[in-house]
Amino acid sequence: MSETDLDDALPEETRLDEDDRLKPEFVREVVACLEAGNPDGARLIVAPLHAADIADLFEQVPGEYRAPLAAALGESLDADVLAEMNEWVRDELIEALEPHQVADIAAQMDTDDAVAIIEEMDDEDQRAVLRALEPDDRAAIEEALSYPEESAGRLMQRELIAVPEHWHVGDVLDYLRRNAELTTDFWEIFVVDPGHKPVGTCKLSWILRTPSEIAIGDVMQREQTLIPVDMDQEEVALRFQKYALISAAVVDAAGRLVGMITVDDVVHIIQEEAGEDILRLSGAGEGDINEPVLDSYKTRVRWLIANLFTALVASSIIAAFEGTIARMVALATLMPIVAGVGGNAGTQTMAVTVRALATNQLTKSNTWRSIMREIRVAMLNGATVAAVIGCGVGIVFRNGELGAVIAAAMMTNILIAGMAGVLVPIGLERTGADPAISSSIFVTMTTDSMGFLAFLGLATAAGLGG
Repeated sequence: MSETDLDDALPEETRLDEDDRLKPEFVREVVACLEAGNPDGARLIVAPLHAADIADLFEQVPGEYRAPLAAALGESLDADVLAEMNEWVRDELIEALEPHQVADIAAQMDTDDAVAIIEEMDDEDQRAVLRALEPDDRAAIEEALSYPEESAGRLMQRELIAVPEHWHVGDVLDYLRRNAELTTDFWEIFVVDPGHKPVGTCKLSWILRTPSEIAIGDVMQREQTLIPVDMDQEEVALRFQKYALISAAVVDAAGRLVGMITVDDVVHIIQEEAGEDILRLSGAGEGDINEPVLDSYKTRVRWLIANLFTALVASSIIAAFEGTIARMVALATLMPIVAGVGGNAGTQTMAVTVRALATNQLTKSNTWRSIMREIRVAMLNGATVAAVIGCGVGIVFRNGELGAVIAAAMMTNILIAGMAGVLVPIGLERTGADPAISSSIFVTMTTDSMGFLAFLGLATAAGLGG
């Protein structure tokens, strides 16, 4: 099949839909070429795609066709494609490549992207790839790997522009024009002292609009946000958001400039951390559809087992009121409502609190105010829901006393749920635990247990069914 035939068979509008997603028929056409042993045809079909779309293609084709697709693409499978690829798919693909192939791709990448690929490899494969790299690239990646995971040191790029403070604007422009090996992707220039410590930054727009004879120190901005090399990436993202940064200098323990972080890296972090917290609240682990089945199983089953044990607490409370339930079967019908609504109220408060902790909105200075706010919200919600359920149960069961009991129980449980939803995440965070991981278990146990206890306890005290 010639290139012209392929373009006739697959015009551009058949590749992507209106939402810029690959169409199923396009993916099937690529798979058909691979099945027919026609790698040239597959390469010609895929060639017009953007790197991000090629990365999506690898996620959408069945797993057994990913290695043949990589072989068919050859040099078209470059650093840009791997940088956009889902990490599970990328790791699977990297395992199928030879170390020298991985090294060739890593050498084309910015340091942070290369580190993201190499850090997930087995130690033996990692050493093989590092040996195949050029000495300068190897040294930069080995240094990055020495920093903690998810730290600024792993995230930063070594490729940046730094100039001394005594230079003039004309010197800077000459330096940029004469050095072809300098990075081409930057938004600002870092100004450093003789000890290579950053003393200011200068935006490109300032340099382009300033006369050549002006000293760079006279136009630079001395106030800047410096990122410690060991800072957690989530805190880095919060600083970028708070100060509206495009890029920021990364410094080591001695204050020397060692790299920079750019906003495009931070966008990925924000998306990753937000999704991670949501999945942790549900105990679903990383929650990626490309994650191996056994890995998903191991992550999820331990939380289900933990939930099983916490559910036994609620069951034991129900068992303690077995006689009351036997005398009035309607209690068995209604008590899941009390626990369920309380659970939802607790989840709402917990989600707000975990988000506030993650974004540094909730701090030690406003903790008590936040707790009181959630208690007031819980009281208003509890009063409203209690009135509705109390009137409804009283009318349906023609029992005003039962309506009053479930109203009181609902009010009590929603108030407890509001308190648990805010106190549990704060308590876990204060003890150093991740509130996104374990809050849901404790909040659910509290709302279920207290819901059953309040409803059945009040019913017993009121003598219902007696």
